[in-house]
Amino acid sequence: EVQLVESGGGMVQPGGSLRLSCAVSGFAINSADMTWVRQPPGRGPTWVSTIMNDNKTTYAAPVKGRFTISRDNAKNTLYLHMNFLKPEDAARYICTSGGVAGQGTQVTVSS
Repeated sequence: EVQLVESGGGMVQPGGSLRLSCAVSGFAINSADMTWVRQPPGRGPTWVSTIMNDNKTTYAAPVKGRFTISRDNAKNTLYLHMNFLKPEDAARYICTSGGVAGQGTQVTVSS
């Protein structure tokens, strides 16, 4: 059974940092394209970042230069390192691959 389980969300002040994790079971992430999306309250999901199976990374314009996607193949875990967080980054962050998504982890940015 394929499962993606996100963690690491929480409340942080503007300018702060968080590291999100997505623990994957059921397939090896080193052979897959892995993506983070986010969904603010009351709005649809938007793409944040993707790491391809060849390790090429791409980012949405609002997060480029502040967020870094990475993965630990030995732990079969995807990460999203988020720096210089802004209030507009507040959302539920969800990892997804091959049409399967986790439940997400909530990020709140507030002073």
